[in-house]
Amino acid sequence: MRKTKTAFFEIREAWQKKLLTDSLPASKYILIFNPGPMTPASASRYRDCNVLSIFIRSKITAALLQKLPKLKFIATNTTGFDHIDLAVCRQRGIFVSNVPTYGENTVAEHTFALLLSVTRKIVESVNRTRLGNFSREGLRGFDLKGRTIGVVGTGNIGRHVIRMAHGFEMKILAFDIRPDRSLENHYPLKYVTLERLLRESDVVSLHAPYNSHTHHLINAKNIRLMKKGAVLLNTSRGALIETAALLAALKKGALSGAGLDVLEEEGVVTGEDALISSQVGRDDLAVVIQSRQLIGLPNTVVTPHNAFNSEEAIHRIFLTTVENIRAWHKGRPANLVK
Repeated sequence: MRKTKTAFFEIREAWQKKLLTDSLPASKYILIFNPGPMTPASASRYRDCNVLSIFIRSKITAALLQKLPKLKFIATNTTGFDHIDLAVCRQRGIFVSNVPTYGENTVAEHTFALLLSVTRKIVESVNRTRLGNFSREGLRGFDLKGRTIGVVGTGNIGRHVIRMAHGFEMKILAFDIRPDRSLENHYPLKYVTLERLLRESDVVSLHAPYNSHTHHLINAKNIRLMKKGAVLLNTSRGALIETAALLAALKKGALSGAGLDVLEEEGVVTGEDALISSQVGRDDLAVVIQSRQLIGLPNTVVTPHNAFNSEEAIHRIFLTTVENIRAWHKGRPANLVK
């Protein structure tokens, strides 16, 4: 029987390679490991691969897929799949599976880490004391108890954010195009329109998937609806927020702070040669500059798309990915994305 040639990307730790090697036997699979993401420049090296296992930094575009004529299955090690051209995959008959529930509590915990970092000025406090300055001037924060949090997206992660907010004795508003009414039986929350949520929330936390409908869900028009002094959190996808609108709101003091684990065009922002690359368009370059300004603001805490990155969550990711590959190999693909 012909073996399945499978390429894994962003495999940097020995235990990850061992888990995959032990779980996918050499009698059925030829495994290739790469510590970096899949890129157009490297794609030709994998033209004989049947399966790809990727993270968010691997952008599987139509042009890249053309270089992979034998590809049959993509196992993305993420919940989101906006980094994959699904339309081309459908045309080619390439199955795509994700990891739907690996880090719902993990990302929710990071969301509250960002929130507390902003509201209690943790980063500024630590930086100040490291310099030997123990002054509390300008470091006064505010309590979460009694404040209103607006949760945008009440799926797996949003549900855990609601649970944690209830533990902090916060008031809870929610918005989702498909409300989960069962949550109303467990928590004192109320589903409202997005506009009302923005007007009444002291904290707005985004947990929606990224697609054409959610692009710039928070934008120059509706960010003006937010309470003066409110905090905006995003641990979903960077492009849910119009960067220029957020930057302007923070600079003029309309919002008191932001906690961000993701940035718009973050693949460009994090590139070392982003500002000189000929591949960066004018609009993307503007977002890169705005994002770097965001990072430098004292009332903004930005982490490097790290919300998912706990020992337990990473282990769950790889176990699910192994099961997804096995299921496809048996002709019964699981966790298929739409």
